[in-house]
Amino acid sequence: MRKRAEQESAFLNIPYDQHYEPLYLAFIAGLSGFGLVPRATVEIPTSDRRLDRIMKLIRDCRYSFDDLSRVQVDRMKPSTPRFNMPFELGLAVDWSLDASPRHEWFVFESKANRLQKSLSDLNRTDPYIHGDKAPGVLHGLMNALTRQNRRPGFAELDSIYRALREAAHKIRLEGGHSLFEARPFQDPSVLARELAQDRISSLRS
Repeated sequence: MRKRAEQESAFLNIPYDQHYEPLYLAFIAGLSGFGLVPRATVEIPTSDRRLDRIMKLIRDCRYSFDDLSRVQVDRMKPSTPRFNMPFELGLAVDWSLDASPRHEWFVFESKANRLQKSLSDLNRTDPYIHGDKAPGVLHGLMNALTRQNRRPGFAELDSIYRALREAAHKIRLEGGHSLFEARPFQDPSVLARELAQDRISSLRS
């Protein structure tokens, strides 16, 4: 039987770049609003083998949220597509089918109909389209998690997101750190849980 903490965890499989920060914070805010604990590969110590830690993270989580919106070739040399997100999605799908039927995975995208071309093996899987906007992520999470007992409204999730965005701005000003590191990931996650407890009545029961 899974521990309660594991049942409430959600693996975030997302791109790590500055332009993605608003969506990154929206995922943290939205998942926290549903009473889930976000987990991500930025937590992985550099001394550990990355693949082993990724697999452990996925297996420790009740859900996986996989964003495939960065499928284009990047501009930095050498120009390459990003394979990490579809690869980690494959690990989550394998885990849910083979070993843990209670593990649920959800695909997010920025553009409608693109998944049919970029990853046709997932045909008949409907991704949640966020349009590269934080409100799109929050709406997507609300639609993905309709079976949750906790059902926060958009205004509640958005208020957590806005407070989190302001706090993240202060983190960058004070330390100059990227948000895509272990400590800057932990701080917004802890704050988001506190905000959710304060602003969402179903989490206070």
